[in-house]
Amino acid sequence: MSILTVTDLSHDFGDRIIFQNVSFRLLKGEHIGLVGANGEGKSTFMNIITGQIQPDDGKVEWSKNQRVGYLDQHSVLEKGKTIRDVLKTAFQYLFDIETAINAIYGQMADVSPEKMEKMLDEVGTLQDTLTTNDFYTIDAKVEEVARGLGLDGIGLEKDVYDLSGGQRTKVLLAKLLLEKPDILLLDEPTNYLDEVHIEWLKRYLLNYENAFLLISHDIPFLNSVVNIIYHLENKELTRYVGDYHNFLKVYEAKKLQVEAAAKKQQQEIANLKDFVARNKARASTSSLAMSRQKKLDKMDIIEVAGDRPKPDFRFKEARTSGKLIFQAEKLVIGYDNPLSKPLDLSMDRGQKIALVGANGIGKTTLLKSILGEIIPLSGSVERGDYQYIGYFEQEVKKENQNTCIEEVLNEFPSLTQGEVRAALARCGLTRKHIESKISVLSGGEKAKVRLCKLMNRESNVLVFDEPTNHLDVDAKNELKRALKEYKGSILLISHEPDFYQEIATDIWNVESWTTKQVQNT
Repeated sequence: MSILTVTDLSHDFGDRIIFQNVSFRLLKGEHIGLVGANGEGKSTFMNIITGQIQPDDGKVEWSKNQRVGYLDQHSVLEKGKTIRDVLKTAFQYLFDIETAINAIYGQMADVSPEKMEKMLDEVGTLQDTLTTNDFYTIDAKVEEVARGLGLDGIGLEKDVYDLSGGQRTKVLLAKLLLEKPDILLLDEPTNYLDEVHIEWLKRYLLNYENAFLLISHDIPFLNSVVNIIYHLENKELTRYVGDYHNFLKVYEAKKLQVEAAAKKQQQEIANLKDFVARNKARASTSSLAMSRQKKLDKMDIIEVAGDRPKPDFRFKEARTSGKLIFQAEKLVIGYDNPLSKPLDLSMDRGQKIALVGANGIGKTTLLKSILGEIIPLSGSVERGDYQYIGYFEQEVKKENQNTCIEEVLNEFPSLTQGEVRAALARCGLTRKHIESKISVLSGGEKAKVRLCKLMNRESNVLVFDEPTNHLDVDAKNELKRALKEYKGSILLISHEPDFYQEIATDIWNVESWTTKQVQNT
């Protein structure tokens, strides 16, 4: 049975065509991965099927009585509500039933025996609904999902207004999973999860009985939970049965077939045109020439998908730094309360260190303490000489109305517009994206603009805080290659072993230093 049917969907964004006559269907129980390069329109598609954006043309039809759950990272969390309060709203419909039951009991004092019997039947039906939906174990369910996503480490009584962007996303995801809708719509749910909690989510989705549609660039995660792939490329959406690896195999084979057929057709067209040009003027062969021309006019041209610009990341290297990158002695990091034991750490020139471990235990705080952006609670950090540091932050909160060109020119006024365009194209951005405002770009495209600025500033120490969030597969692979080749020093926070393991000379597990309790299930 089809839960969702999309027919002949077309949508433009400014002068960019995003979709052209796209069709899609979601069947009961299907676990779908929606894949494609940054900027192809995956999140726009999600916004259209949830009704947040009206398409220019086409139909979006949901079957009746379907409960749809969407991970919307722009949801407003009300000040004064705790994490526990927000998670329990996932069961609001059950609390409403409980209220209705109590209201019926309150009316029973002054009714006839016949009316009483009807009311008792109604209460019995409502009570069965509560029992069937595990109403009396809600607190246990809330704590189980909160533990699985690491929210217990933050504290379920914490005000949601005080949470970071990543913590906020975890709360919204946990609430959504607790609602257990008929269809889950998840847009990059692993971006703010560490390895332990990605594994927990993987197990959850593998056992999820209902349908879900998942956007993710985390290929090992995606590959383990989906059974259908929809690939968005060049304004078209194509369905493939199987996991991501199977899709890739079939997609590459199909691409080669189309390219071979297009090449053969172009040769035939050239031959026909040549025959027409040579024979149309001669009376004896003019009818043959006309016949060939008719064949040319009726021919459906095989179109080969245009190649998107592939990213080519190359970081400009400054003069060699001193041997010491930093030396920390008895360093205690934190804000109001300590996040670490006293730490004695050091890093030398040429080391590439990956900081790993659960979220919320101080990885970003440690980076900022080393860089001098946060004053440690105690201890000291000594940095070495001749350092040119490039820093890629995890979150950039401010709304940016600059175009991509303006953003780069503001930092590098000596560059020409042509040089800026070339630099942005090397990061995998198309002409349309380059001329757009940053505020309308996808998360991956915004990250590429930030990487472009980082690449064009000379550095000998690169510091990255979750750089692969939002990046598509090609960009991730190219960034990995570039960081392996980089001759300077690297400090990197990442939750993707496939990304950091080939880059890092050393892996520091921050869980062994933290003062916070870490969930390892």
